[in-house]
Amino acid sequence: MNKYRNPLVMFLSFLLVSLLGCGYTSRSSIYPAGTSIAIKPFFNKINITDETSENRRLISYFPLLETKVTNAVVDRFILDGNLKIARFDYCNLILEGEIVKYQRDALQYADNNEDVQEYRVILFTNLTLRDAKTQNVIWQENNFAGEATYYTQGPLTKSETSAVEAAVSDLARRIVERVVESW
Repeated sequence: MNKYRNPLVMFLSFLLVSLLGCGYTSRSSIYPAGTSIAIKPFFNKINITDETSENRRLISYFPLLETKVTNAVVDRFILDGNLKIARFDYCNLILEGEIVKYQRDALQYADNNEDVQEYRVILFTNLTLRDAKTQNVIWQENNFAGEATYYTQGPLTKSETSAVEAAVSDLARRIVERVVESW
């Protein structure tokens, strides 16, 4: 019997190639090991005094939203592990951000076309990443968003507050990816 047609040899060869062949990692190649980042507290710049009308989306205010975003971003950097969180005196990079808009869109209506069954909430931020030593802007991005959806009826019902928390988490994940991967 030919040794190349033996199923056991083929399986073991495949297993060996599979285990040794792939070296994918999510580690950033842009920043050297030991690079640290300081995160300035986010500011809530949502203008809650804007008038709302039939043609404009509802503006809502969520207390301490800026604190939740800041904490979520710090936690996400710690979870990611590519950059160390450091104080401003000892960091290589500084991330600044401000929340500029909260948007809630109706996605799905009930059969009567009046009651909304599903909404999408979106948090928009402006971000700036700076070199801590030179204060030069590495990149700046406006209207960087995180989003989540929620149902108002049925078995998947959840509150708008829990959807905002999910949007904050999504925003933090996207911010960390943007900093680490630097698309």
